[in-house]
Formats: sequence, structure tokens, C-alpha cells
Amino acid sequence: MRCLSNISRRDAARGIGLGLLAASLPLGSARAAYPDSPIKMIVPVPPGSGVDAVSRALGQQMGEQMGTTFVNDYKPGASAVVGTETLAKAAPDGYTVMTAYTAHATNPLFNTNMPYDTLKDFTPIVYICYTPTVLMVHPSLPVNSVKDLVKMIKEKPGNYTYASGGVGAGAHLSGEWFKQRAGLDIQHVPYKGNAPAVNDMLGGHNTLMFDIPSTTVPLVQAGKLKALAVADKKRLPELPDVPTMAEQGFDGFEVAGWYMLLGPANLPKNILDRLNTEANKALNTPVVRDKLATLGFVIVGGTPQEADGYIRSEMKKWAAVVEKSGMKSQ
Repeated sequence: MRCLSNISRRDAARGIGLGLLAASLPLGSARAAYPDSPIKMIVPVPPGSGVDAVSRALGQQMGEQMGTTFVNDYKPGASAVVGTETLAKAAPDGYTVMTAYTAHATNPLFNTNMPYDTLKDFTPIVYICYTPTVLMVHPSLPVNSVKDLVKMIKEKPGNYTYASGGVGAGAHLSGEWFKQRAGLDIQHVPYKGNAPAVNDMLGGHNTLMFDIPSTTVPLVQAGKLKALAVADKKRLPELPDVPTMAEQGFDGFEVAGWYMLLGPANLPKNILDRLNTEANKALNTPVVRDKLATLGFVIVGGTPQEADGYIRSEMKKWAAVVEKSGMKSQ
């Protein structure tokens, strides 16, 4: 009985000691293994967009792998600034992430009063995917290559236009970059959204426009628009006869609508590594690959460092274009 009593007292003391140790640890250390609750996926645009589709495809698969649920939290407004500010203010515990897109890199170029620092206030997790852009013209134009187009515009400087969905939009920056690279005198015509810009292209009211394949390819295949080049490293499978910009003398002219998984700044390394590993695993599953391919996206994946490097390179590229153009920040 004495032996059993001694053991009981010894075990009790050990239990009290462990309890005191657990109580002295930071709250996060005592928490169950990550994740133990749903993860919020901020979508900084309204439902039904490409950002939404990417978020759903990736989040559903990652949730299944991690034994939790990724819940889309829509925070649209101010060209993604509203949702991005929400992420910047979130706790760095791995329970709030966001699907960012190209505007993340270009917003600071047009807004000097951003409520966050694009580079310091976030943790890039993974470069999810991108969609390349296509240079298109109206079929009535007597041009069949970028060289033909440049020659035509230079013969009548100031008489031609390029369309976009608005100042600072991807098509605007792409058109301005092309203008600079080719040395063209061509006017920008901004619209209130991509749809009206494309509609006027169909009516032959503008000379050229850069747009994504999901919009361009069906119109080109129907003969309603003519594709002259793909602004990517390689040709599109859907338009195998359309050469890249590089093939036509514009080396490095690559323009993509891209998507990144971001977390708040100071995301702990173990959580960052887990999210990156699960995201890459999800991107390699047939269900996600097929879903994104159907939508015209090219899967990338990779390390957090590679994602961060790409964002920085995009900011540098477009900053140079904006500075040379003389566009004004707001």
C-alpha cells in the first residue's frame, strides 16, 4: 500500500507540474495541431470572377487534404484594396489567407495613399496560376503580324487607338508597354469595364487590345477578331498558329493575369511551410489541374520565395512603364 501511495503521489506531482508547464506556454503552443478550425479565404472581388473560381478550386482541395474547410469571404471594393486591407489586419495565425491577383502589384502605382504596404504587410505563400494575354485586332485590318501592325500605325501616327477596361487595367498597361516598346504614337481609349471595350473592338471602333484567352479565343475562332500574338513564353494550345510576341521581335514581352495565395505579415514558418506544401499538393491533383485548365489558367506553384520574387518583379516592370508614360498617381 505504501508503494502504491508513493507512486500515486509521484504521478500526481508530475501531473501538476505538466499542468503548470502547459499553463505557462503561449496560447498558440497549447492549441491543437494546425488547423483545428475553418480557414477564411478572402476574395477581394465580387463572386463569379476568375479570382473566385481560383479560390474555390484551390480552397476546396486544400481543405480536403488538411481536414478542414476553406470558406470564401468576399470583400470587394476599390480594386481589391478593401479585401487586401482586411488581410493586412488579420492575425498571423494561418486562419486568414487571400487570393490576390495582378492589381496587388499595380495598385500602389495609382494610389499614393494605400492603407497598407504591398511588400511589408503580407506573406506570399504560393504563386497559384496565371492566364496569358493575347494581342487582337479587328479582322478588317490589313495586318497579319505584329510587324504589319507596327508598320501600319507608324505610317499614320496618332490615327490609331488601343482599348482597355479602364485606366490602370491590365489591357491599359499592356497597350502602353507595347506603345513604348514599338515606339508608336497611338491613343488610349479607356472604358468602364472590359466588356464594353471588347464590344467596341468587335465593332471595329479601336485598332487593338490585349485581353485574356477566355475572352479572346472564342471570338478569334468565330472570326470576329484576329489574334496577332500571345504575350507569353509559349503559344496557346487553342491558337497554335498564333506566334508569341518574342517570336515577332519583342523579347520578354510577357503579360499575365496572375493569382497568388497570400497571408498576413509575420506568418510563422511552420504554418507557412504547411500552407505552401498543401497548396502545391493541391495544384498537382487532377481535379484542380483540370478545373483551372478548363478556365484557361496555367498552373505555376513553387516556393514562397519564388512567389515573393515574382510580385516584386511585376511591381518593378509596371512601375517603369507607368513612369515613362507620365501617368499620374491619385
